[in-house]
Order: sequence, then structure tokens, then C-alpha cells
Amino acid sequence: MYIWFTVLAGLAILSFSFVKTFFPYLGEDCAYILRSIKLGARLVRYNKVKPFYSILDCFLDAVKRHPNKVFVHFEGREYSYGEVDKQSNKVARALQAEARLKEGDAVALFLANEPSFMWTWLGLAKLGCPAALLNYNIRSKSLLHCFSCCGAKVIIASAELQDAVEEVLPTLREQGISVYLLSEACSIQGIKTLSDKISQASDQPLSRDLRANVNIRSTALYIYTSGTTGLPKAAVVTHERVWAASFLQAASGVTSEDIFYINLPLYHSAGFLIGMAGAIDRGITIILRRKFSASQFWDDCRKYNVTVMQYIGETMRYLCNTPKKDNEKNHRVRIAIGNGVRTDIWTEFLNRFGDIKVRELYAATEGNIGFINYTSKIGVVGRVNFKKYNYFFFPYTLIKFDVEKEEPVRNSEGLCIEAARGETGLLVGRITQRSPFVGYAGNQQQTEKKRLRNVLQKGDLYFNTGDLLQIDHQNFVYFQDRVGDTFRWKGENVATSEVADVLTMANCILEANVYGVKVEGHEGRIGMAAVLLKEGEDFDCSGTFKQVVNYLPAYARPRFIRIQSCLEMTGTFKMKKVRLVEEGFEPAHIQDPLYFLDTEKKTYVPMTEEIYRAIAAREVKL
Repeated sequence: MYIWFTVLAGLAILSFSFVKTFFPYLGEDCAYILRSIKLGARLVRYNKVKPFYSILDCFLDAVKRHPNKVFVHFEGREYSYGEVDKQSNKVARALQAEARLKEGDAVALFLANEPSFMWTWLGLAKLGCPAALLNYNIRSKSLLHCFSCCGAKVIIASAELQDAVEEVLPTLREQGISVYLLSEACSIQGIKTLSDKISQASDQPLSRDLRANVNIRSTALYIYTSGTTGLPKAAVVTHERVWAASFLQAASGVTSEDIFYINLPLYHSAGFLIGMAGAIDRGITIILRRKFSASQFWDDCRKYNVTVMQYIGETMRYLCNTPKKDNEKNHRVRIAIGNGVRTDIWTEFLNRFGDIKVRELYAATEGNIGFINYTSKIGVVGRVNFKKYNYFFFPYTLIKFDVEKEEPVRNSEGLCIEAARGETGLLVGRITQRSPFVGYAGNQQQTEKKRLRNVLQKGDLYFNTGDLLQIDHQNFVYFQDRVGDTFRWKGENVATSEVADVLTMANCILEANVYGVKVEGHEGRIGMAAVLLKEGEDFDCSGTFKQVVNYLPAYARPRFIRIQSCLEMTGTFKMKKVRLVEEGFEPAHIQDPLYFLDTEKKTYVPMTEEIYRAIAAREVKL
């Protein structure tokens, strides 16, 4: 008997070793698949149940379960689930009486990151009104553009944004738009106060009949793209998409006992859908900040016992740039959810701040395909080990892409060519009933631009993500670049993110925004970078030259460097490039200090009109 026990134990150990050696991620794969199936079943159930069960209904159920539980902490104040529910009732009744809102009427929210954003949106949801989430940083032409996209006849603004509203008020009045300010008083003709009406309104629940026709495919929100390539586009977000995005917290392992920290803008999908809607789905407490602060981040986490944080774009790097302290690992954060972190920053973040499960993801507000790295493998945005499972919910493929022409490569039959495993390709998601692409409100041209036809067979239809990804032989997904962030020079493709990584390794450079600019008489675009110097540092011409020469091939080295006092960012910490590309490298048109990489002098030299003319006359070899 003892012998048989020993044999069985040995076989078990061998089996375990075999699995760990040849299928190291099997356990995580199975756990993720199981969670995904459960979440998918929930979405199917919500779709079938009558009346439709929305994220609002989920919030109302949470109010019944724990009305006294804190829903949001903000600037020293606590607001319970019950209090936020009553306040949203008051908002809904005030708007019902003042603006005569009814089901289906779109309302634009021009609000700062504060609790009033949350209960105003909940109040609109109770009336069955979709909300357009306006970026509070936009002004003038961009503000009017965003407002007009969604077809709203009402705009609600924070008191602190009154000046921005006044700037476009004549146009809004001409269009018959009702403008409300979350304030007790306002002397500007054409702007009505709302806070006084809300305070006087009843906090009694509203009838569900007010939103009786809302279903899973109804528009819930309009969320605007970040505007890295021009004016923002209003992505139509259905209730189905709200649910799908809110599930990312559950898919990342967030439980009802967690405390979630939101310091990203609520007007964007990261803060609103993954953050707030996800917190409602989990029934947890939110710590809300007006804006991201690297210096106060960890103090907030310790003060409020935060267990789940969000990041996006460059925010994790900002945390790594803060001065080191002795208590950096003294916190309770266990999960970080977000996207856009570089591999080196990811590693440094873990080394400095402890064993935090980083759930890097890939998704787009308007897109129909997404990935999540549930393994915490550094540098990865997802995993597709069970392709048939992934393909069932999100049919996708990577196709060969011509960076110079900025279009997919097609064969003699006019069909796209699938990228090989390990090869970088354009990610496209098949548009089906299960994975729809609704498009952009008021912009059929841009909607059609994102549709790609005749991809793998005649007549099929795919969503063009505009992103280049790669899937390796272990089935891990890597983000390579956005199509607009890759340029071609000397017949070679240059990924701007890679060049930026090298530049920021130079001692004097804090941040770098890399892009390609046209040079008359030359094919493609040559590399250029706008950089922000570290505080107290001057541009090190020789040191930066050595850095790019040592780490970059000749075709990828930025030949022009523009020193700026600040790099223009979108509200979600993505660098803007369009204006920089248009301005090029002509010294007469640029007031910022400009430098040129001089291969003969082996350094960067100040860019002069003389050098510019020599380049134009093709007297300088590039």
C-alpha cells in the first residue's frame, strides 16, 4: 500500500511539474476563462430580462443592500449610497420640471471631477436620458464641436467652468440651447442656475416608467475620443458597452470588499466606465480626486486604505518620477488597472512600490475588441491562449499593414493578408451582432473610415482599430504602436514610442514626444522630437547625440529636437502631435529652441535658417 501511495504521489508531482513546465499559465488561463463565462452569462441574462437591467438598476440594488455604505469619498466628505441616490432623485426632478426632459433626450455634462458629476448622471439615467461627457479642458471651437455632435438641447456645467460657457454662450443661445449652471446664483443672461432648484426638489424615487423603452442597445453615453489626431469624435456607448466595460474590474479580481481610487477624468471611459461603473457593479467605495497628483497619490492610498488603483498613459511614470521615500511599500494597493505603461516603467513601479498585480489592458471606447493581461507578465497587454473562446466573443485578426501608405496590404484578390505569429500587424475586429461597432454620433464620415471591408472574404466587415499589435508564440499580445505614431524613413518603419524611450534615458530629458515630419524632396518622414527638459537642466547636445547614436539605428534617430516648456497632452495623458507635425522644423515659424543632429560635428547644434536652407537645397545629407 505504501509503495502504491509513493507511486501515485510521484506521478502527481511529475504531472504538476509537467504542467508548470509546458503550460505555465494554465491555472491563470482557466481562472480567467471561468470568470469571463460567468460575466458573459450575466450580460446575456440582463439582455433577456424584462424590463432591461441597467447599471442604474445595479446601483439601486446596492442602495437597498447597503444604503449607509460609503459610495464616494471626496475632499474630506463622505457620501453614502443612500445619499447619492436621494441626491440623484432631486437632480432628476429638478431637470424634469425646469428643462422638461423626457426619455431619449441627450444632455451634455460639462462638469469637473466631483460627486455632483455622479449624481447628475444617475439623475439623467433615471429619466432615460443619455449623457454626453464633455472634456472640461476643451474651449471655444472644440467645445461647440463636441456639443453639436450629440444633438443635445441642454448643457449642465460646473460653476468653475462658467467662463468657458460664457465664451460660447452667444452660439448656444442662437441654437436654442438651455444652459444650466450648478450654482445658486448667476447674473449672466442666458445661463440658468440649477443648484437652487435641486435643493428644493423632492428626493422621492422616480417611476421606472420614465425609462421604460431603454434597452441594452440604447445609447447610454457619448464619450469623446481624446483628440490626438484632431477634433474629438463622439463615440456612441450603448448600455451593453457600459456593462462590458464595467466587468473589467470583476475580470481583474476586484471584490466587494475593495476600495477603488479614481483620479482620472470621469468624462473619459477609463474613469467613468472602468472606474465608476465598475465600482457600481462591485458595490464598492470610490475615492475620488479632482485630478491626478503624483505627490499626493500614495498618501491618499494610505489614508483611505485604497486597494485598487487606476492608471493611464503616463501616470505610472509620474509616480516613478517622484522622490524616493522609506515608506513607499507601506500601502494596501493590490491591483492596478489601466493601459499605456512602458516596460521599463512597469518594472521600476513594481520594484519601488511592491507586489501589485498590474492588469494592463487594451481597448478603445468605440472599439469591438479588447484584451487584458491577467497574468501580470511585464510588457504584455493581453493573452489569447484559447483562441476559439476569444474569437467566439470578439472575432479579430491581425493583418499585414503598409506603414508608408497607411493602409492594409492586400493580395491579388483584393483581400487582406493575415500577419504571421510573431509578426506585427493591424488589429481589426469583425463587426457582428455580438461584437458591434456603433460608430460616432453626427459623423458618418469618420464612422465609415473605421470600417474595413473585404478583409478575409468578400463582403465581410471589420472595425479598424488603427493599432499595430503582435501576438508571440506563447500567445501573449503586445501593443506596438498606433498607426499614426509610426512613420517611415529611409525605407524603414520607425516606432515613435521606442525612440521616445531612448530619448528619455538622456540625463537632461524628462519627456519626449516623437513624430515624423516631411522634408521637401524626400520620401517618407524624418524623425523629430519635442522634449521637456528636467528641472534645472540645459539641453545636453553632446550627451543626447551619444544616446541616440548608441541606441538607435541611423534611420530612427531624431534629426530635429524642439525644446518646449510643456508638452501638450489630452485629458487622458496622451501626447498631441498634429500641430507639431504641421509646424515642422522651419526656425522662422517656431519660437521654441530648435536643434539639428549634425553627423559631421557628432553633436546636436542649434537649428539656423542657414541649415534650413541647406536642407531645402539638398546640400545636407539626411
